[in-house]
Amino acid sequence: MIRIKLILAYDGTDFCGWQYQPRDRTVQGELEKAIGVILGEAPRVHGSGRTDAGVHALGQVVHFDCADDRCDIKWQRALNALLPGDVRVVDFTIVPNDFHVRYLAQSKTYEYALWHNYDFCLPQRHRFVWNCGPVDFALMEEAAAVLMGEHDFAAFQNVGTDIKNTVRTITDISRHPGATEFETAWRFSATGFLKQMVRNLMGCLVACGKGKMSPEQVRDILVSGDRTLAPETAPATGLTLMNVEYPQF
Repeated sequence: MIRIKLILAYDGTDFCGWQYQPRDRTVQGELEKAIGVILGEAPRVHGSGRTDAGVHALGQVVHFDCADDRCDIKWQRALNALLPGDVRVVDFTIVPNDFHVRYLAQSKTYEYALWHNYDFCLPQRHRFVWNCGPVDFALMEEAAAVLMGEHDFAAFQNVGTDIKNTVRTITDISRHPGATEFETAWRFSATGFLKQMVRNLMGCLVACGKGKMSPEQVRDILVSGDRTLAPETAPATGLTLMNVEYPQF
């Protein structure tokens, strides 16, 4: 057997998330179906993480196993001929059999796009941004500094997982120019993220940017570990999984 690593990009708008669901359309389901056409049976595909419904990706990493006599298949071209238009294989590699996309991931980077004009949102962008309106960037960056480093992020985890260790290390929260003049892109890099953690952090930063809470209150929420004290989760539309870092193979 050989192990194939794929890098995927997808528009998550019309998917019910990454993870396979028997009655709903998911990225994993579409990918396994396409691989099954090529191999004659669908292997289980493993993803680096489970993006939620509506969340996008430019660098989702997956792997699957197949017989070694299929090593000459041009997987990018073959799969893109079968996959729907809202998911694409960006790259593929044959990796060692002990490579695992989830267990060996060293860090992940997400980007969240904010739109800052209430008067309109470009039709080309509305599926990929949160129209939160004007914000104070200085206050948001002050609050972001509070979240940097190693902390227990239990206050920023939504229910739905059985993870017991909620300590994570954030290595970067930074503001960048967005795809248009009306938006900004906020990048979050960490050793790992809890369920909907980035969307919860973004909701908190926007609340600060709108003067609804102070950076000091963000610190209090973080220390409390109480999810009910934090603002609402930011919409899925603005979030994109950008890349996942691994040891060299």
